[in-house]
Amino acid sequence: MKGRPDQIALPLDWPQVQADSRFIIADANREAFEHFRGWSLWPVKATILTGPPRSGRSLLARAFVERVHGRLYDRAERQNEADLFHAWNAAQDDGRPLVMIADEVPPQWEIALPDLRTRLAITPIARIGLPDDELFRSVIRLLFADRGVHIPEEALKYISERVERTYWMAERVVETIDRFAIAERARLTLPTIRRALGDGGILEARGAA
Repeated sequence: MKGRPDQIALPLDWPQVQADSRFIIADANREAFEHFRGWSLWPVKATILTGPPRSGRSLLARAFVERVHGRLYDRAERQNEADLFHAWNAAQDDGRPLVMIADEVPPQWEIALPDLRTRLAITPIARIGLPDDELFRSVIRLLFADRGVHIPEEALKYISERVERTYWMAERVVETIDRFAIAERARLTLPTIRRALGDGGILEARGAA
């Protein structure tokens, strides 16, 4: 039987910063995590990291570049192409890896500069996927813990079976439930959560049972 996703810090030889313990390792991101651990085997000293917004991709990338004194370009597809081209070349020259976080990867990421296009064509890509059920619950659990709130397991199960499993939705669910509970001065029970999700428009009232 599969265990719960690991909410752990990055490996002990990585720098330990406060955000590290927030990266929850699960099937959706394990391949990307291992990709950065094995960076010495990359064919070039650069990589593209892609995945859904709020998936922890920036956490992973920042921890990596801090450890190896690398370079990071977030929203790389919106950056100046000449700057990316020179950063890619510099990474090969000095061995300090370049990480580019992007919503799309080539060819969906359309690149006008031919020299950059040829370099990104040989650049490895690390992907973070959508959360599975266990990771989705773990993210919600963590977000509630940030607010000093414990959510019962039956409530986690109820939520994960009824809402869209995305990282963004996990944040919306927690914000909606917490606001409702504070306004109503209600304990975080299953009936409270049903009402919160219904009133918040996340679930239709008839589908909230």
